[in-house]
Amino acid sequence: MNIDLSGKVAVVTGAGRGIGREIALTLAQEGVITVITDIQEDLLAAVGSEFALNGYPGSQYLCDVRSAAQIQQVIDQIVEKYGRIDILVNNAGIAGGAPIDVLAEEVWDLNFDINLKGTFLMCKAVAPVMKRQKSGRIINAASFAAIVPSYGSAAYASSKAGVEQFTRVLAGELGPWNIAVNCYAPGMIPTDMNHFADLQEPQQQRLLDTLTFRHWGKKDDVAHLICFLASDFAGYITGTMIDISGGKLATQIPRIAYEKAASEGAYEF
Repeated sequence: MNIDLSGKVAVVTGAGRGIGREIALTLAQEGVITVITDIQEDLLAAVGSEFALNGYPGSQYLCDVRSAAQIQQVIDQIVEKYGRIDILVNNAGIAGGAPIDVLAEEVWDLNFDINLKGTFLMCKAVAPVMKRQKSGRIINAASFAAIVPSYGSAAYASSKAGVEQFTRVLAGELGPWNIAVNCYAPGMIPTDMNHFADLQEPQQQRLLDTLTFRHWGKKDDVAHLICFLASDFAGYITGTMIDISGGKLATQIPRIAYEKAASEGAYEF
C-alpha cells in the first residue's frame, strides 16, 4: 500500500527551516508541487536552491502570515500558476514565553498573531479555492503544549489550544465540500526553536523520562504524518488532533517501564 500524492499542489507556511522545511521537502519527494512560504528571504532562497538541485516542482514566496493582504496576494498567484490548491499545511509558528507575572504583552500578542491568527488567515484565503474544487486537506500545527502545557508557556500553549479548537470548527464548516481539516501535536522533536538537543545531559534525560518511546523524535516523523493526512488513506479523518510526541506522558511515569526493562537486561540507560 503506497501513498500517492503525485501531481497535488501543496502550500506549506514557515517552510524555510526546521519541521516546515522537512515537510516541504518530503512532499516534494512524493511528487507534490510544493509551494513554500516564509518571512525570511535567505531561508526561502536556500530551500529554493535545494528544490532546483533535485528537480522538484514548486515555488517560493515571501509571506508574513499575520498579513491578510500578503496572504491573499500569494494565494491568488498560486491559483493563477497551478490552477488549484489541494493541501495546506499551516506550519508557521513561534514559541516565545515567560511566567505569566512577567510575560510581556507583546510576546502574548506575537504568539497569537502568528500561531493562531496566521492559521486563521491562511485557512480563510484557501477555503474558497478548495470549496470550488470540492476537495482539499488542511493540516494545522498544534503542539503537545495544547494537551499538557509547561511552565512559562501560557502564551504558546493558549495559542496552540486555540489552533485545536479552530481546527474542529473549520472541519465542521468545510465537511460538505469534502475538505478534511486536522491538526497535529508534535513533542520532543529537537529544532532550532526548542533547542532540546542542545540542553545539558541531565536536562535531556529529565525530558526523555517523560516519553514512552524514550528517544527524541525526528522531523521526518512529522513529515510522514503530513503525507498520510494529505492522502486518500486518511479520507475519513477530520476534525481531530493527532499526538505525535512519542507517547509523552501516556502513563504517569514512563521511566518505570525502562527501569523494569533495564533490570531484565533489555535496556541500558
